[in-house]
Amino acid sequence: MKPLCREWVEKAEGDWDVMERESRVRKRPNHDAVCFHAHQCTEKYLKARLCNANIPFPQTHDLVLLLDLALSIEPMWETYRESLSFLSSFAVVFRYPGESAGRKKALAARKCCRHFRNAVRQSLGLKI
Repeated sequence: MKPLCREWVEKAEGDWDVMERESRVRKRPNHDAVCFHAHQCTEKYLKARLCNANIPFPQTHDLVLLLDLALSIEPMWETYRESLSFLSSFAVVFRYPGESAGRKKALAARKCCRHFRNAVRQSLGLKI
């Protein structure tokens, strides 16, 4: 794996760890943070896979746009389109007043992230 790709994976795993820790909090859980870090983890894993395949990508938080770029090397990932669209909403909107995620959305975001993370890690030859 390329060094830059490895860095993307390490950053993604940092978001994964934060999401997992916050998911276990019982007192005053921050569901917005779970959703945000689920998005961030997924975004960085997408960028890791693109980077490893030498596919340039723009500076964006749009997971569907990144997915479209990745489909040339991972056509089966089309099945993640709906999940990635769902996660994309947590990049910015839920970080500010006016929108908040509840427990149900946080659990769904975590599940989407976990499934996609597993797919990317498998593609990169990493332990799931």
